[in-house]
Amino acid sequence: MNQAVIGVGIVGTGFGQKVHIPGFQANPRTKVVAVYHRDLAQAKAIASSHNIPYACQTIEEVIALPDVTGVSISTPPFLHYEMAKKVISAGKHLLLEKPTTLNALEARELYQLATEQGVVATMDFEFRFVPAWMRLAELLAEGYVGNKRLIKIDWLVSSRADASRPWNWYARKDQGGGALGAIASHSFDYISWLFGSIKRLNARLSTAIPERPLPDTGEMKPVDADDTCMLMLELADGTPCQLCISSIASQGRGHWLEVYGDRGTLVLGSDNQKDYVHGFRLWGAPTGKPLAEIEIPNRLTFPKSYADGRIAPFMRVVDQWVQGINLGEEVTPSLREGVYSQMLMDLSHQSNQQNCWVDVPELDMFLTQN
Repeated sequence: MNQAVIGVGIVGTGFGQKVHIPGFQANPRTKVVAVYHRDLAQAKAIASSHNIPYACQTIEEVIALPDVTGVSISTPPFLHYEMAKKVISAGKHLLLEKPTTLNALEARELYQLATEQGVVATMDFEFRFVPAWMRLAELLAEGYVGNKRLIKIDWLVSSRADASRPWNWYARKDQGGGALGAIASHSFDYISWLFGSIKRLNARLSTAIPERPLPDTGEMKPVDADDTCMLMLELADGTPCQLCISSIASQGRGHWLEVYGDRGTLVLGSDNQKDYVHGFRLWGAPTGKPLAEIEIPNRLTFPKSYADGRIAPFMRVVDQWVQGINLGEEVTPSLREGVYSQMLMDLSHQSNQQNCWVDVPELDMFLTQN
């Protein structure tokens, strides 16, 4: 049976142009049929350069197009809730970038609405689809490390280390800026995926660069979004987990995840500062043996590499989304996972403000609350 090609509308043309458009255009089951930009001239220019039939100036125009079956949203996070709500309410399927929304209540409302509307809503949590991470998940499931004793995560990058980098929404806590939303949203998702739910957490958020210049005038504007996050977690099974996340670490060592157990150790890491997907390698050792690199089997590797490492795992997210749409079933990572990541971010802010440990509610309980 031939399956219809899914027409996609693109909303968000920064990350959208770099990753979403090429990812969708490379998939034989999807076709980019519309692109949104609030400036119509910009929308037309982007549509022309990428051979996209429709250029739209409003979300309403995008979702009104009969050719649009699903919409991808990769705008700044403060726009996610209203845009996603319109997409879901119109009965269109949704692919949403992290962080999900500005708070967990908004995320839960989107999840509940998607369930009511019967649309497939997927989150772009790419690490679930990166080969070295997928192999790590398999080894953990096979019991390679045995009973976990400690999980340590360092994600130290220099993307915001230059104090002259201009002020924008990323500098504003109220618009979803900061390292917690940009980076820890991924970490919260992959911790849940790899290790299970979290029982409680303690967070310390800080801002090392307190002001940045406006791009046009050079006037200095205050920054209230975090650029470093120190988090301690206790998993549901009691395992301690420590995260150190920073976007202002000049010459930072990159992204590393270490898992220590009573039977073995696994270390996953990449020191690539320019691409947060390229460069991951995996090492392991049974207790008492030296660490050795673990080969990633061909069945997990990407069939094609791209200069931008984010495209290949995004294409796997799209494959999941398409499969869910064709089957009429929710697929992981869905808005359910988006709610959980967002809830953990909210609790991190609460912990930081109250200077204490906070308990993490069960996700199912939170999702069913009014």
